[in-house]
Amino acid sequence: MSDTPHINRRGFLRGAALVPVAGALAACATPAAKPTASASAAPVATSAANPFGMAENKPLEVWIFDGGFGQDYAKNIHQPLFKSKHPNVEIKHNATKEITKVLQPRFAGGNPPDVIDNSGANAMDFGALAQDGQLQDLTALLDAPSWDDPNTKVRDTIDQAVIELGTYDGAFSVVGYVNYIHGIWYSQKVFKDNGWEVPKTWDEFLALCETIKKSGKMAAFTYAGKHPQYLYEPLLTMAAKIGGNEVLVNIDNLEDGAWTTDAMKTAATAWAEIGAKYLMEGTAGLDHVQTQTAQNKLKVAMLPCGSWLENEQKTTTPADFEYGMFPIPDFTGSDKMPYGTLHSQPSENFIVPSKSANPQGGMEYLRAMLSKKAAGDFSELVKTVSVVKGAGEGRELSPGAASATKALTDAGTNLVYYRWRTWYLPLDDEVKAATGELMAGGVKPEAYLERIQKKADEIKNDSSIKKYKR
Repeated sequence: MSDTPHINRRGFLRGAALVPVAGALAACATPAAKPTASASAAPVATSAANPFGMAENKPLEVWIFDGGFGQDYAKNIHQPLFKSKHPNVEIKHNATKEITKVLQPRFAGGNPPDVIDNSGANAMDFGALAQDGQLQDLTALLDAPSWDDPNTKVRDTIDQAVIELGTYDGAFSVVGYVNYIHGIWYSQKVFKDNGWEVPKTWDEFLALCETIKKSGKMAAFTYAGKHPQYLYEPLLTMAAKIGGNEVLVNIDNLEDGAWTTDAMKTAATAWAEIGAKYLMEGTAGLDHVQTQTAQNKLKVAMLPCGSWLENEQKTTTPADFEYGMFPIPDFTGSDKMPYGTLHSQPSENFIVPSKSANPQGGMEYLRAMLSKKAAGDFSELVKTVSVVKGAGEGRELSPGAASATKALTDAGTNLVYYRWRTWYLPLDDEVKAATGELMAGGVKPEAYLERIQKKADEIKNDSSIKKYKR
């Protein structure tokens, strides 16, 4: 995790002083100069082939989060496709794991890049960016002709959830490129070899954990202890299954007592038991790669993650490991949402800064990304599911991607998500810290939820923080 403090809305740009600007800019592969007056000149004439009026002689600066999907997809798929129609545009490609640390000073200096994959544990605060007017309104992108078919608008080629979740204060400004599918991941080979069955109820899950523990072959469960969001995700999904989707809607909307409902208490208590009895030794001090590698080495059976896992672990996973994913088991037969309910939502979020030197080029880059070919090649390369409709048709899916895709298909409309994490980053910091304590036994479930509720109430009552609503 980065030591860089997260910045709240009262001082997103002022907060750049918290980051060593010189060091951050030195880390940029191609630091841009502060835009001159010509950078904001009127765009060239629009056309069907150039719907945003992009200048063909203006360079395009792209920054990619070098995380679970790496950066090869941008260099080897998206950028060559963009260049096939715009050969004279120079693309300045950059990648980093520290999005906030490297790029926040660029926003403060008035010279942000043109396209950013604002993802990962150290992503910039979307809510703060939106409130400070830093995000380009991408409605024109939705209404532009798609890259593949001039008679079809971009908005009709993507999952509609992309538009809903990418809208801030009435403006569509964030493009989630990947359908993240969350669940519990395991080795199908290990389960087959040991005769372990995928659990469908919580009692079966506990029994499986006990069986694995007593076998002495490996630990039953782990999660990225240094990044507790990996654990609060299944906790929240379980709460939604128990109490219904309104549990998460009320949390997003900062409703009074939303974090302390019976459904949340039940879920927190259930996962605290896993923390007390079945965690792999040393989990609290390990990051996501370390715990995932431990699973590849057959030191632990199960862990919670999203559908980027298989690609992220491709260099350490045994050839016959055969990743699989299953949804959060039913807690009881009285759950309000059925077995198979999943947390899935568009993510791997791309933005075009409104004050960049070439926002027209940034939107054209996203239009190329949202083509069926770009999305399909991406999905096949990084073993995941894109938001572009039909992009995976006819593609060969890896075991993990096939398992997650089947789970998503089986879930149908029983999908849940939450937005407070990107709306209120200080709340995310509090939930992560509290969840780590819960799983380590440092706080009881009721005190855990009361702590989080207190922080949510602080944000609700802070008039300087813009509020969002589902």
